[in-house]
Amino acid sequence: MGTLDEIKAALINLDIPQVQCKIHQGLAEGLSPSAILEKSLIAGMNTIGSRFKEGDFFMPEVLVAAKAMHTGLDILKPLLTAVENRVKGTVAIGTIKGDLHDIGKNLVIMMLEGAGFEVVDLGVDVPPDKFITAIETHHPRVVGLSVLLTSVMPQLQTTIQQLEPYRRELYIVIGGAPITQQYADKIGADGYAPDAASAVDKVRELIARN
Repeated sequence: MGTLDEIKAALINLDIPQVQCKIHQGLAEGLSPSAILEKSLIAGMNTIGSRFKEGDFFMPEVLVAAKAMHTGLDILKPLLTAVENRVKGTVAIGTIKGDLHDIGKNLVIMMLEGAGFEVVDLGVDVPPDKFITAIETHHPRVVGLSVLLTSVMPQLQTTIQQLEPYRRELYIVIGGAPITQQYADKIGADGYAPDAASAVDKVRELIARN
C-alpha cells in the first residue's frame, strides 16, 4: 500500500493522528499537495459519504472524518496556495431558509478552501436577503445554495429569483440530496454538484469562463 492509500485508509478509519503523520510522510517523499488532497482526502471522504448513504457509517463518524480531513487541510492549504497555479476566487455558500443541515455544506467548504478558494460560510437557514448582503459585501464569483429537505426545495427558486439583479456578476451553484441536474436547469441555476468533489470542479469551471 502506497502512502496515498495509507492516508486514505487512515481517514476512513477515523485516525486523526495517523492522517497527519502520513501526510507529513507523503510530503517528505515528494508527493504533491494536490495529489494528497484529491487522491487521499477527497477520495476518502467520497468513500465515507457512500458508506453513510448505505448505512455503514453514521453521523458521529462522519463528523470525526470531517475533522480528520480538516486537520489534513491545515497541513496542505499553505502548500496548495503557494505552489499550485489554481483559479482563485471567493465563494459564498449557505443552506437555504428552512433547512438546518450543514454536513454536506461543510464538506464543500473544506474542499473549496483546500483548492485555494476564499469561502464565506453563511451558515444554515439562510434567507435571500442574507445572501444579498454577502454578495454586496464580499463580491463572490460563485454563490452556493445547499438543501437537504425536499419540503423546502421551493425556497431555492425563490432565492435564485431574488438574486437575479446580481447574476451578471456571479454564478449560482446548487446541491443537496434531493437535487438533480434537471431541477437545477428548471429553476435557472448555473450549475449543479452532486457531491463535494464535483462542487469544486464546477466552481473552477464556472470561474474559468471569464
